[in-house]
Amino acid sequence: MITKLDQLIDLAKSKGKKRLVGAYANDSHTIGAISNAIDLGIVEGTLVGDIETIKNVCAQEGIDVNKFELVQEADEAKAGAKAVALINEGKGDLLMKGLLSTDKYMRAILNKEKGLMPGTKNDMLTHMAVFEVPAYHKLLVCSDVAIIPAPDLKQKTAMLNYLVKTAKSLEIEKPKVAVVCPTEQMLTGIQSCVDAAMLCMQNKRGQIKGCEVEGPLSLDIAINKEAAETKKLVSPVAGDADCLLFPNLETGNVFYKTATKFAGAELACMVVGARIPCILTSRGDTAKTKLYSIALASLQCK
Repeated sequence: MITKLDQLIDLAKSKGKKRLVGAYANDSHTIGAISNAIDLGIVEGTLVGDIETIKNVCAQEGIDVNKFELVQEADEAKAGAKAVALINEGKGDLLMKGLLSTDKYMRAILNKEKGLMPGTKNDMLTHMAVFEVPAYHKLLVCSDVAIIPAPDLKQKTAMLNYLVKTAKSLEIEKPKVAVVCPTEQMLTGIQSCVDAAMLCMQNKRGQIKGCEVEGPLSLDIAINKEAAETKKLVSPVAGDADCLLFPNLETGNVFYKTATKFAGAELACMVVGARIPCILTSRGDTAKTKLYSIALASLQCK
């Protein structure tokens, strides 16, 4: 079982190199992250963007430009579409956002005719984040902190299954999933509590497999055994959760920023639901976050 994010590197290397395509990779942040992943033997890299700009950035950063395959496209939106086209042509295993805006990146992925969605009625993109929080005894796989504002029960079911799949890629055999709510009590007036109870029932009846689901659980009970004991809640998930399923975007996003800015957490993150994993990091993320995100996404490749 992976308990630290730096263990992702060796695990990803053991699965063989993947081909990463950087969409509009004109910036030092993206180029540096992909270069680092190449040097560590995780991926091979294709950079789609303005070749002259890429060469200048590599010269400034002391990076050998010859380690990349370069594809010319100077227009931001067209570069996103070109990167997706390369994936569809079988020339890439995973996608990474470069300097293009998030909306253009997502638009390229979601394009109905030329995008990366499976093409089923249940198509849905969601965000997975794996946190290494110094105060917690293992990694936490969390969703959704970036994309879906107010998931309904159907979306939460899909998100829960993605959480389990991500956790299992970290060699967690039977992930413990806490469905986070404002309270551990079953209050019918709070929709997140009702959804949590429904998800637990699906798990108990075998509709959600390969994991142990508990909810509703307040966050303190999910991650702190002392809190669980104080509130007299007996559950194998309480105080030992591998995964946190948040009730809405506000909750997940505040947790993400609190964990990283106040608690010194490091993380890896990606978007799932497309035919291939898609890396979505911000310019404010650390170099480690970008590298860990590449490693995490490479583990999800088929």
